[in-house]
Amino acid sequence: MSRYLVLTAMIFAVAMMFVDQTIVAIAAPNIERSLSLTATGTQWIINGYLLALAALIALGGKLTDVFGHRRMVLVGTVGFAATSALCGATPKGAPAEAWLVAFRVLQGAFGAVLFPAALAIVVNSFPLRERGKALAIFFAITGALTSVGPIGASILLPWTWRAIFWINVPVALVALALTLKARPENERRPVPIDARGALLVSAGMALAVLGLQQASTWGWSSAATWGCIAGGLIVLGAFVVVEFRVANPLLELRIFAHRAFAADNAVLFLVSACFVPLFFFASSYAQVVLRTNASETGLYILVIFGSFAFGSQIGGRLLDRRGARPAAIAGSAVAAVGFFLWAQSLDNGLGSQWYRILLVGAGIGLVVTAISTDALNRAPRGRYGEVTGITQTVRYFASSLGLAVLGSVLISETRSNITASFSAAGVPRAWRRASRTASTWEHPPPHRPLRAATPTASFRLSGTISRNQRRPCSSQWPASWPCASSSRLRDLNEACQKRSRPSKMHSGVVERA
Repeated sequence: MSRYLVLTAMIFAVAMMFVDQTIVAIAAPNIERSLSLTATGTQWIINGYLLALAALIALGGKLTDVFGHRRMVLVGTVGFAATSALCGATPKGAPAEAWLVAFRVLQGAFGAVLFPAALAIVVNSFPLRERGKALAIFFAITGALTSVGPIGASILLPWTWRAIFWINVPVALVALALTLKARPENERRPVPIDARGALLVSAGMALAVLGLQQASTWGWSSAATWGCIAGGLIVLGAFVVVEFRVANPLLELRIFAHRAFAADNAVLFLVSACFVPLFFFASSYAQVVLRTNASETGLYILVIFGSFAFGSQIGGRLLDRRGARPAAIAGSAVAAVGFFLWAQSLDNGLGSQWYRILLVGAGIGLVVTAISTDALNRAPRGRYGEVTGITQTVRYFASSLGLAVLGSVLISETRSNITASFSAAGVPRAWRRASRTASTWEHPPPHRPLRAATPTASFRLSGTISRNQRRPCSSQWPASWPCASSSRLRDLNEACQKRSRPSKMHSGVVERA
């Protein structure tokens, strides 16, 4: 068995998941128009996948240990590819929305099995002294694949949005061929599965992440938001109590008694809360402020992951030689300095930002590879899938929390800045009230005003004003305009540039981001 052939096979196996994180979000407007979906349905094309992945990955990790890592990689790869093909085959008409959301949820469920199994195989295939280097390669390449989404979308969307799902099929075939050729060990630990624990952790994560995902839509003052979050945390608390009482727990939570393992997960939580949401905001910033297209946005994100790959290699080697602590401390310091300097240069072009971005990526790469590998190294043999389920659950919960909080901050700032800008420009009060509404994309009836929606939409609406330093032309905004899509906002902005004079008015959103 060639260890690096196994590593290559596992990278191909999970490649679909990482590309999917960005490419579907970019294609969502095309899908909505083609299938005539509702705003809620479009949102759940993305959220349904992420919710299933976050809710089921702890169970998925346990299943891989029980039924065998190689077997579950094959199941996960085939299942993910099949559901991708079915997403691409979504029929038009009434069933379209339910069909697409249902198969996106199934995609997330298969991904929750695939990732822990693939990572467990990589860990099993390399001795302890080489594991940091191997996982540095794994995390660097799979992370960089996130930036492929915008580039792939710019190539595939002119043909058909369905191709963004169908492209997973040939990737899966390559992964299956490499896996069968490499024949990694199918290590398994057949023990009873704690069904009650599986139900509790899945329900708790689903409720908590749902509340965080919907916070920007329902509002932080909504009973539904806090009901989901509080309910999820209560259910997760019940899960912890149950796990300490059963003979064969779903997750062996006593591993948190090891201070190093608990510290690894605490650091992973903090890093994920700031780094994963970065890609949402960075891609929006690149398109709105830097005015890049999808391909250029992908390259902008790739700059981050280029340095992330470099930092990952250093972090992996430091881990193998000196342990996780030096890499984690140095990486956190470098990333903090990079974030601070990057925030000071957002008013300028990429030319003045690139070295600051490199600092951020390199610092995060140092941390993530070292602590993720160290956490896996502390797992008993035969429980690598289970421990991966734990660390990834921490990661997804932290990411959801970070995105919810930062997205709410962005929406709040956008409301305030747009209202002030419109007021200074003499826009009628009715339009200023409309600008403060930031919830979900929707198609209002003819008498309803323009709506700035979701963090992305709010970013775009405010950016339309700030980046051009132009006076908005209120006569271009008839109250009967049916939908505030980003393309219409862009058309509006161009029309306003032709009809208005420069002004000192600007929204300040980007400057304060």
